[in-house]
Amino acid sequence: MSTNNAKIGQLITKIRQERGLTQAEFARRLGTSQSAINRIEQGKQNLSLETISRISTALGRDIVTLNPKSLSFEINGGKEISGEITMKSSKNATVAILAGSLLNKGITYIEKAPRIEEVFRLLEVLESIGVQVRWVNGVDLELKPPAKLKLEDINVEAAKKTRSIIMFIGSIMHYEKKFQLPYAGGCHLGKRTIAAHEYVLEKFGVKIETTDGKYTLTVNKKQPGRVTMYEMSDTATENALLAAALTEGKTVISFAACNYMVQDLCFFLQKLGVKIDGIGTTTLTIHGANAINKRVKYHSGEDPLEAMLFITAAAVTNSKITVKRAAIDFLELELLKLEKMGLRFDYSEVYPSYNGKTRLVDITTHHHDGLTALGDKIHPLPYPGINIDNLPFFVPIAALADGETLIHDWVFEDRALYFTELNKLGAKVRLLDPHRVIVDGPTKFKATEVICPPALRPATIILVAMLAAPGRSVLRNVYSINRGYESLAMRLRELGADINTLHEL
Repeated sequence: MSTNNAKIGQLITKIRQERGLTQAEFARRLGTSQSAINRIEQGKQNLSLETISRISTALGRDIVTLNPKSLSFEINGGKEISGEITMKSSKNATVAILAGSLLNKGITYIEKAPRIEEVFRLLEVLESIGVQVRWVNGVDLELKPPAKLKLEDINVEAAKKTRSIIMFIGSIMHYEKKFQLPYAGGCHLGKRTIAAHEYVLEKFGVKIETTDGKYTLTVNKKQPGRVTMYEMSDTATENALLAAALTEGKTVISFAACNYMVQDLCFFLQKLGVKIDGIGTTTLTIHGANAINKRVKYHSGEDPLEAMLFITAAAVTNSKITVKRAAIDFLELELLKLEKMGLRFDYSEVYPSYNGKTRLVDITTHHHDGLTALGDKIHPLPYPGINIDNLPFFVPIAALADGETLIHDWVFEDRALYFTELNKLGAKVRLLDPHRVIVDGPTKFKATEVICPPALRPATIILVAMLAAPGRSVLRNVYSINRGYESLAMRLRELGADINTLHEL
């Protein structure tokens, strides 16, 4: 028995138990026998890359560390999907709450936290600066801060892989007069300035200097007051909330973003004892606390962007599925646009999320008789407009619609360039400028191989187009998708999609 096989077997056992699976249940999920699982876990069976890939997919976690560029999806498309799929907690809300947990000197529990690469990178950062991180029952996160953060030990490589690191400023500023953070990474979407963060944080006494791939932060005297956001940025508003939460006195934030993740952070801060008025509006009033030391549990709302992904998959494959626990308040306009294009669906009565705040419905899509392009452009706006991150999903849908669709992605510089990658699958996407494309339809998607763009939503729309393309497609280097979606290949398989994860040398 090789030492490596034994170590891998022990890790598989640990993760399986964390997931609450018996060997028999895991064997059924993997499509093998319980005796085979027993041999694997005892380290008595050699494992090929293909087998390791299947085990990783079944467990929802990579069991060995391979070059992320070796991870690919193989899709045999052109087939309908069917069944029910339940939405998971929001990625964007969870990363904001991870930053917010640094405000709390007590223990923070994040219930049913998404197990995705973006969260893993931030946990690596938190652990490196002294936070005790523990997964409870494989689904809940327990976070216990140190008496003093060890910022000199920060995991630079992990921090550079996520743009969310910038939100740590709003929390750490309450403990350090001068500190450094690595430059924010994340999706490659052209030039993304931090002006909105810089201008709002300077109102709280924070000066930001960017040099040599890092931010140097100097904190002067903190003082509450009235601040106006430079732009209606979700993450900059969250940074302002974190800054205000431990700045004693009343702070009023005008022109604030009121998107789902901002609301979730507000609800979390309320559980920490911070009084906040105006949640869900563009004016927030925060009564800052002197200190926070609580044992608190919070469950982020369900991810509306994940719901939009599965609705899009149903639309492009002309399938009937039920998307359960969809955050309807953050999908209504998208659904109205899709209804006018010819997509048919209905949804259940509204019921509350686990957090008691987010309103949910179950959405059932139906077969459609073809889609028609809208007569006007499709563009995002701050909530309650079409979500900036939902806009790309309209591109593969528009490709199937009869007529010409103008899609204006005015927020992100160069993201529209990635939309033209769908042309490799037979779409007709014309780039007008770095922000606008015209999509001509209808087209029939064709199978091909594509290297994943280094941006989450553009990568995902290629995946859903491949689901509709008859034949074998391969989407290579899917790390950008795994940043934002948990066990996506496995969950699509639960709906009947023919998709496999490949680890390639």
